[in-house]
Amino acid sequence: MADLARDIRLAVDSGEVAIGAESVISSIKGSTSKLVILASLGKKELYDDITHLAKLSEVKIMLFSGNSMDLGTVCGKPFSVSALSIIKPGNSNILTADYSKAEEENGPEDGKEDNSSEETETAEAENADA
Repeated sequence: MADLARDIRLAVDSGEVAIGAESVISSIKGSTSKLVILASLGKKELYDDITHLAKLSEVKIMLFSGNSMDLGTVCGKPFSVSALSIIKPGNSNILTADYSKAEEENGPEDGKEDNSSEETETAEAENADA
């Protein structure tokens, strides 16, 4: 299971990153950025500018589920981080991991498995035999 926060910390500790909006914009313009991570609940104009530049440069964008203080904490910094650019991933697999699968593996929020499709298939099979 991929853990985005763990991979961000590994990239910060063992790789090369650009922290902060201006540094991220510079890394995108300089074609060194491989991935941009944006904190949720950031400034709309900043988000739009970075997203536009990243799309033009064909750089992948990820949205971190926490706010800028949470992203700063994950990075090990005593300040808020609104944007982070991965230049070299170091020991992390942040560029190749699929973080959407981690959410799917957790299943429904109440922790119960959804067996409704199995029950429907069983009922249809029984009706076909009759």
